[in-house]
Amino acid sequence: MEAEKKTPAVSDVGAWAMNVVSSVSLIMANKQLMSSSGYAFAFATTLTGFHFTVTALVGWISNATGYSVSKHVPLWELVWFSLVANTSITGMNLSLMLNSVGFYQISKLSMIPVVCLMEWVLNSKHYTTKVISAVIVVAAGVGICTVTDVEVNAKGFICACVAVFCTSLQQITIGSFQKKYNIGSFELLSKTAPIQALSLVILGPFVDYYLNGRSLLNYPFSGGATFFILLSCSLAVFCNMSQYLCIGRFSATSFQVLGHMKTVCVLILGWILFDSALTIKNILGMLLAVMGMVVYSWAMEAEKKAAAPIPRNKSDMLDGEDVPLKARVSDVPAGDLEDGER
Repeated sequence: MEAEKKTPAVSDVGAWAMNVVSSVSLIMANKQLMSSSGYAFAFATTLTGFHFTVTALVGWISNATGYSVSKHVPLWELVWFSLVANTSITGMNLSLMLNSVGFYQISKLSMIPVVCLMEWVLNSKHYTTKVISAVIVVAAGVGICTVTDVEVNAKGFICACVAVFCTSLQQITIGSFQKKYNIGSFELLSKTAPIQALSLVILGPFVDYYLNGRSLLNYPFSGGATFFILLSCSLAVFCNMSQYLCIGRFSATSFQVLGHMKTVCVLILGWILFDSALTIKNILGMLLAVMGMVVYSWAMEAEKKAAAPIPRNKSDMLDGEDVPLKARVSDVPAGDLEDGER
């Protein structure tokens, strides 16, 4: 019995760890691949298409070898989901191009309240004051250490709004699909990845050309650039798998909070590996964000315990499984029974 209780907790920690490690590693690899001091591969949308192509290939191999079982999900829902997900990716890239980095970070921070609002509207999910307070602390901490200059224009603001809405809707839909069709995280990813890969590989080069005025056909593919593209695609498989796994097992809000933990890790690794500046303001912001994440974890655990059923009396707690229900009810005075128990 103890082993059964401990196994899910270990799996949960493993899911979080896989997402944090794979996401941070992916960001570091992409920084080397896409920065001007690295290989200057400025085709973010096309690269995402490569990511989903490799992910789709892994999913196909898994199904072909019997490692995973394909379950039916209506094609129109897969196409709708892929459209929302691809709009999220394109909107984020356009937002980064049209707005300042500071406003781009603010738009990412706004995803937490948007996800909370959408989960309340779509899934009737309610949050305690402790959870809301912890989320505010996390967002404030990340805002302090990442937001600098804030410049915005009409086009950039619209792109940011579309990106935030679509990203939030995509993450909520992942969890909804898994529950609705009783499908595992990897099986769902195997269904959506081919559609996203096909659309992004076809449309990605045109989007990237609009964003930076450079054609993929003119890019000099060196051995180093090819290695980092393959590394990025490999890490993206684990990143995508863990994203679906975490959202399906927990919630889109928890995934957003985890995302800010990754932001803190990226800032620290950027300082260690790339000599990025790390000011007192950054450090204080990171400490505040980490404190908020600890409080959030505590608040979620308290919420789970509060939602757990509590035995009504001592006889239900002691040897409850060995005493027949009829005998237990007869031992309770009639005045102590609620209307539903009579």
